[in-house]
Amino acid sequence: MTQKPVTSLDVTYNVSLITLNNLPNNIKLISEVFTSIANEGISIDMISKSPSLKGNTTVSFSLLNDDLVKAMSCLNKFNEKASKLSLEIDSFNTKFCVFGKNMKDIPGVAARLFNALAKEDIEIKLVTTSESDISCLIDEKDTDKAIACVKKEFELE
Repeated sequence: MTQKPVTSLDVTYNVSLITLNNLPNNIKLISEVFTSIANEGISIDMISKSPSLKGNTTVSFSLLNDDLVKAMSCLNKFNEKASKLSLEIDSFNTKFCVFGKNMKDIPGVAARLFNALAKEDIEIKLVTTSESDISCLIDEKDTDKAIACVKKEFELE
């Protein structure tokens, strides 16, 4: 019997994406950013950091919409330490996560997921992966289409 690469789908609504552009590529400063947010009791979910370019990097992360104002207050404190820092805020998103304990042993799971979303013209804003899951952040207007096409692609109930 063939093992299914994806066995479940989880959805989180009301997610914001914050992108920090021109952040100095300094791990101490980056850790200060996340410590400041954590000290406000804010949970961060997906995180993506780009490679350094001319000493700067871009860091994107997601959090619940309810925590956005507190997070922005934390981040505004870093303008003095990073004079070229610019923030992009993208609210009204949904995160979905496909999970399968056998995913790591089955090639092409991400390709199938991306192809299913592409057929429906659903743009992925942020993606993170592990050996057993793939999480995607999408515009909330595409939530129902995304859930339907992912369930169809991976034969989920």
